Amino acid sequence: MKITAVEAIPFAIPYTKPLKFASGEVHAAEHVLVRVRTDDGIVGVAEAPPRPFTYGETQDGIVAVVEKVFAPQLVGLTLLEREVVGARLARTVGNPTAKAAVDMAIWDALGKALELPVTDLLGGYTDRMRVSHMLGFDDPATMVAEAEKMRDGYGIRTFKVKVGRRPIDLDVAVVRALRDHFGDGVELYVDGNRGWTASESARAMREMDDLGLLFAEELCPADDVLGRRWLVGKVDVPFIADESVPTPADVTREVLGGSATAISIKTARTGFTGSRRVHHLAEGLGLEVVMGNQIDGQVGTACALAFGAAFASTSRYAGELSNFLDMSDDLLTVPLEIRDGYLHRSSTAGIGFEIDEDKLTKYRMDL
Repeated sequence: MKITAVEAIPFAIPYTKPLKFASGEVHAAEHVLVRVRTDDGIVGVAEAPPRPFTYGETQDGIVAVVEKVFAPQLVGLTLLEREVVGARLARTVGNPTAKAAVDMAIWDALGKALELPVTDLLGGYTDRMRVSHMLGFDDPATMVAEAEKMRDGYGIRTFKVKVGRRPIDLDVAVVRALRDHFGDGVELYVDGNRGWTASESARAMREMDDLGLLFAEELCPADDVLGRRWLVGKVDVPFIADESVPTPADVTREVLGGSATAISIKTARTGFTGSRRVHHLAEGLGLEVVMGNQIDGQVGTACALAFGAAFASTSRYAGELSNFLDMSDDLLTVPLEIRDGYLHRSSTAGIGFEIDEDKLTKYRMDL
């Protein structure tokens, strides 16, 4: 089970519509497929989604760091030496999604080698997760129509509403329109992607106080230390830290410093090994957990599902597992299918998907 090669393949698949939020917008999934090959012919696969406006990574940068920096340090290690892998990856500062994809590809290869699903290797708690759908910036009628489409077509009844615009009334009107239209038949929470100030966030939450929100996520910047602590003390729903907590150490600082009361785990950012550490830390601190999404394709979504289904706390709430619905195509031989508001994790070895090589050839950018 020795690693013989680590590959990074850039590809691009257009979205059916731009995805807009406070920290940026994306028009295509310009991601990187990472493959880890072993001496017994097994290939582990995962996906790295560049988010330059969040973590500073670009597609070209991920390809370069995987092939020129990480691969030479990992070839010759076994799939079981995951702590050694982590230590070597940690020598390089930053690059969270590149590191996460390498980690998950190794877990995928290990599961295939042992003929066990990764979910079972991690914890094996359940075989499914409820799905939450992200609603990007638009006018109230359009966002209500999209939510209705997701409910009627896929049975989704939990919605993460992107907020953080100015004037604040734009987003308050959207959330109110959703609640007025669906009543108590859906769960709603808001994500500001650091778009508001602390005082703007407090005002917005006051104006939405009667709407029964489930969570509030990253409403204002984490580096506004005093403002953020002040805000969290005024918000009466769990305040989720997301892009402010890319490592377990960041989770500890944010929570113990009073700047968050819940955590979003994104396997695209912390892989399986790092996400497991974040999960155990959150469990020990009594934090609520949501499985987040880095605007993943179906490969990344399968990874998030595999991890989320492994533990009780990560599967308690609906996971953000539907962003792939906004892509015009994807790379899997058997596409993921949301039924009655749920995604069922695979029972096959590894993470549980296969890449359609013809589609990869069509969309890859290095040929």
